[in-house]
Amino acid sequence: MIVDAHLDIGWNAIAEGRGFLAPPPPGYLISRPSLASAGVGLVCATLYTAPARARRAMRTRFVYENAHEAHIMAVAQVNYYRSCDLQLIRDSGELETYVRGWRKGKVAAVMLMEGADPIEDPSQLGAWTDMGVRIIGPAWSRTRYSGGTGAPGGVTELGVQLLKAMRRKRVILDLSHMADQAVADAFEIWRGPIICSHSNARAIVPGDRQITDATAAEVARRGGILGISFYPNHLHKGSKAWWGKNRTSLDDVVRHAVHLARAAGGPERVGIGTDLDGGIDSRYGPIHDLTELKNLPGLLRRHFSAGQVEGIMGANWIEFLGRSLPPPKASRPAASR
Repeated sequence: MIVDAHLDIGWNAIAEGRGFLAPPPPGYLISRPSLASAGVGLVCATLYTAPARARRAMRTRFVYENAHEAHIMAVAQVNYYRSCDLQLIRDSGELETYVRGWRKGKVAAVMLMEGADPIEDPSQLGAWTDMGVRIIGPAWSRTRYSGGTGAPGGVTELGVQLLKAMRRKRVILDLSHMADQAVADAFEIWRGPIICSHSNARAIVPGDRQITDATAAEVARRGGILGISFYPNHLHKGSKAWWGKNRTSLDDVVRHAVHLARAAGGPERVGIGTDLDGGIDSRYGPIHDLTELKNLPGLLRRHFSAGQVEGIMGANWIEFLGRSLPPPKASRPAASR
């Protein structure tokens, strides 16, 4: 089973009109049929909301001006996932049952909130975990909780309250998009499960969107996973002229995987979090069709053992989620399907 730890499925459907149930439109890759056909059995389906300042970067009018608007937008995505009959994995027991019974063609999701502004106040976190949120990345750009990409700053006072609430609710912390000072603050405060769902090596592609080797090593020391992003600008730093003549490849994906495995002390702490279709088409991406994922294990095999490759493709995420999701509760409502 392939596991992809970062897909903006709800955003693509509601903001861009690219529904999950039909085959993807030309130039795009992600849909339920394409995931099923490629052998992707588990994804982290995001609740991504774009702040007003991202209007130009995301080429969208579907933005929020305040926390309440972000809340409404994220709830709409939760409802979209329910309408798609997408199974949401909410605890370790559900994960174990799903993995045991999985066969190619089945797709389930763990819900990940990317940018925490939809949580109007940390006291409301329980409502979101009741809806199925199991992973939260406090930042995208700057949020009320954290500095973020292109927006330096630490974890705010409200962010400290959120992290404490997340720990009580056994929510996983995603460092992707958090600014360097916020990452440092989180390492000081946080004692729960931790990941970078879709972040590559800053040593290869400079910039605050990628993670340092020190961050990779600390996430690994804490038993977390580093998800390799397939987003072109996360894979390669090229001039405008370079991008005019070239595109990224799976070799770029492997280069980041090898580097982060070394930084982390081994490939057991590496997975994939492609972010495919995340605000951009596949024109400059490493694959033209999701079935090309089948070529990645062979390229990884040049550097890793067969078992280690299986881990990177999905088993590492499954092991991590198995010990990091909340335990089963008899009183918990049935998962949305």
